[in-house]
Amino acid sequence: MPTRRRRSLILLLLALPSLAGCGEQARQPPAAPPAGAVIAASTGVPQTRLAEEVGALFADPAAGETRTLLVLRDGATVAEAYAPGFGPKTRQIGWSLSKCVTAVMIGMLVADGRLRLDETAPVPAWQRPGDPRGAVTVRMLLQMRSGLEHREGFVPATDTMRQLFLDGRDDMAGFAEAKPLADPPGLVFQYSTASSIILSDLAARVLAARDDPESRRRAVLDYLRSRLLDPAGMAGMVPEFDRRGTMIGGAMIWGTARDWGRLGEFLRRRGSAGGAQLVPSGWIDFMLAPSPANAAYGGQIWLNRAAREQGEMLFAGKAPRDLFACVGAFGQYLIVSPSQRLTIVRLGRSDTRAKQRVLRDHLQRIITLFPKPRG
Repeated sequence: MPTRRRRSLILLLLALPSLAGCGEQARQPPAAPPAGAVIAASTGVPQTRLAEEVGALFADPAAGETRTLLVLRDGATVAEAYAPGFGPKTRQIGWSLSKCVTAVMIGMLVADGRLRLDETAPVPAWQRPGDPRGAVTVRMLLQMRSGLEHREGFVPATDTMRQLFLDGRDDMAGFAEAKPLADPPGLVFQYSTASSIILSDLAARVLAARDDPESRRRAVLDYLRSRLLDPAGMAGMVPEFDRRGTMIGGAMIWGTARDWGRLGEFLRRRGSAGGAQLVPSGWIDFMLAPSPANAAYGGQIWLNRAAREQGEMLFAGKAPRDLFACVGAFGQYLIVSPSQRLTIVRLGRSDTRAKQRVLRDHLQRIITLFPKPRG
């Protein structure tokens, strides 16, 4: 045998243990869920597969940092897992999950007769004769089609950043309400945290006896706690307010995973909690009805439809059509699938679109484990 070939065979034989090790590494068992995770049995759901998918989500850096996952079926916990440093009592910012809380509060005010969906939004600056913003209604604000100039995003030049953290931070609603129209009211969808904060301002205007910041803050907080948070079991939720006394209802409500899960169950049960109808079921129907300007969006909530204007947000064609979700920046998800009797909360940080796509794939695999509706 030529010396060169022999040497090659010897090198190959020496490499076999390491090659075998590579094969063993490729066949490593699935990642386990975080320590202390609860993975319970649920009818029709492979418990081992669910544990594997939960572990994969937490272990995958391509999906960002998952801090919390909570899965409820028929209101009972099927999976609950936390990254180190987080737990059942840890409040986490919801970012735009907050918009769903604001929408429910507005629905209660509409039911009370304090606001009207299709009348001019009661913003004093818009009531001057000849101001075209007088055509903006509460319905348009809820469905993100006010026409007000706005650039959403988390870079310094955007309106969202200016409103929340820079020159608009002391009076966020005033910053938003001073914007001119960029489009005729009602015609164009523009996702806008500003619209949700304007809605929070309207709540303060109709609830507070006086216009000082403390009166506004106290009136909204008392209303929200007595009418929604406490009765629905979300007592751990804490909304932030700006210096003007306006609730930052588009971005800065904090809650535990269980608080957010109870909000999902409240929506799944069409406004009912603890046997009481806290908001008319027709208001939940409104929230889940497609906006005329974007079929993938309802009233401050995303619907499981193809979203041309915003890009893919949910699981159109890959999960039940009745699925909907509150979706927050950096990968916050509160997903509700009524026909699967399912609510999922994911909190964490996925700060790029690529990570968010991978995150959605993980969440879709978890959703797919649960039986689909018949027919």
